[in-house]
Amino acid sequence: MLSLYRKTNIECSRIITRNYSTSFSMGILAFDKKYRDPIYAIYGFVRYADEIVDTFHDFDKRTLLEEFKRDTYLALERGISLNPVLDSFQDTVKHFGIEMPLIDAFLKSMEMDLQDIEYAEENYTEYIYGSAEVVGLMCLRVFCDGDTEMYDRLTPSARHLGAAFQKVNFLRDIKDDYLSRGRTYFPNVNLGIALDETAKLEIQKDIELDFDKAYAGIIQLPKGSRIGVLTAYRFYRNLFNKICKVNSKQIMESRVRVSNAEKAALLVYSMMSNKLNML
Repeated sequence: MLSLYRKTNIECSRIITRNYSTSFSMGILAFDKKYRDPIYAIYGFVRYADEIVDTFHDFDKRTLLEEFKRDTYLALERGISLNPVLDSFQDTVKHFGIEMPLIDAFLKSMEMDLQDIEYAEENYTEYIYGSAEVVGLMCLRVFCDGDTEMYDRLTPSARHLGAAFQKVNFLRDIKDDYLSRGRTYFPNVNLGIALDETAKLEIQKDIELDFDKAYAGIIQLPKGSRIGVLTAYRFYRNLFNKICKVNSKQIMESRVRVSNAEKAALLVYSMMSNKLNML
């Protein structure tokens, strides 16, 4: 029975989300039930692609990513896959009309992570778009559920939110990305010398702008998705605030974290503020 097959496959994406990200798992629980499985499917897809380029160091990453990319397009063409993550993703793509250029851009950014690239403004912007902004747009397609006018209106905010999340990740993980993966994403930052306070402050100003523009769209989302997105926003905003409070030397020495207790408190706060119309 195909329905049982699909139910089993989405459970795989649900497990992936829970195992890899407490932040997104908590945020998804704040969605109406109709939004949860599609977002699990999107997260499972992007998480596994990212996992190939980030952690499979003892294997041929390029070949594995090419196979993943090939299997993704086959799943989308056939409408089914024996890979449970890809089957759930293609079903979500088909149901919500997620555009192929978004998927193409995401996979291209994953390919960029296989190269030794010194990011300048142009390819940094391209990478942020493909690795993060398009993921926000995929999720927005789910939230708008066929409402094209809403999708077009909220597209800029969704892109800014995806960019903010990704840049916060870059700043939090700047040490590991540089030492373990040889990556420096921020343009004009020479980590071979140091991350200085001026560079850190410039990065923070850019992220702050993304957060502000994202929030303007979040409060316009349908009520059933608004709390979940707002919760994820607050998780990352809280992490960003912690990063802003430490100096550039500390960023290169330790990883700033938000505890699960803090995340749970932020989830409750988001739900209560939404209920009381205090957004």
